[in-house]
Amino acid sequence: MEINWNDIYAAVWRQRKQHLRPVISMDPVSLSSLIGIERQKVALETNTRNFMAGRPANNALLWGARGTGKSSLIKAILNEFKSEGLRLIEVFKNDLHNLPDIVDEIRDLPQRFIIYCDDFSFEENEHTYIALKTVLDGSIELPPENVILYATSNRRHLIPEYMKDNLDTRLVDGEIHYSDSIEDKLSLSDRFGLWLSFYQPDMDGYLKIVDSYFPDIAGSRTRLHEEAKLFSMERGSRSGRTAKQFYNQYVLNSS
Repeated sequence: MEINWNDIYAAVWRQRKQHLRPVISMDPVSLSSLIGIERQKVALETNTRNFMAGRPANNALLWGARGTGKSSLIKAILNEFKSEGLRLIEVFKNDLHNLPDIVDEIRDLPQRFIIYCDDFSFEENEHTYIALKTVLDGSIELPPENVILYATSNRRHLIPEYMKDNLDTRLVDGEIHYSDSIEDKLSLSDRFGLWLSFYQPDMDGYLKIVDSYFPDIAGSRTRLHEEAKLFSMERGSRSGRTAKQFYNQYVLNSS
């Protein structure tokens, strides 16, 4: 199905039907609503602004703890720049072999595209990421200048690392020479010029996120904070996702 990118801001690749499905109901998350990740926001916004202006920009890997705002930041970036011609295509990890064909369909369009891959990690001996080389590095044809890749992952190096991988690492003339297996694993993440790390906030940071969901509560927030702390301890997490889940639960119990 052909998409009118003048009116559609995002699409998702559907493997079974072999087409892009337009996203009609978009997440309205904004950059200002994301609390506690100011450094990451500034870095990705600057990178995207350079990309939109045709200046040098890097493919970005957002990695770190679950629920800390990696995916939300990318969606907020789209909302920030969509009026300037930015578009987003989400491709799931198992569908990456379709990436060269997807890119061929958009490389000559006037809009600029983020290829978005969520939960971007691979198991040992999994090689579906090979198709990325065409987009990240090009082949005999240069990669399209209107396409950039933003990916999220819980792993910094995308592929699991094992102690056995270090057995062939050696020291030569004072320099470390990694084993072939480690070099192969590092080479994938090295193709992302911008690495942004995400960590769970401390308790004060978590409560600031909680407060952002309750702007209309006046006076003391002691009881709210105590309930939010208990909620986070029960789940073993203080992430932004936990704060949103607490908000949902709080509203449900109050209705």
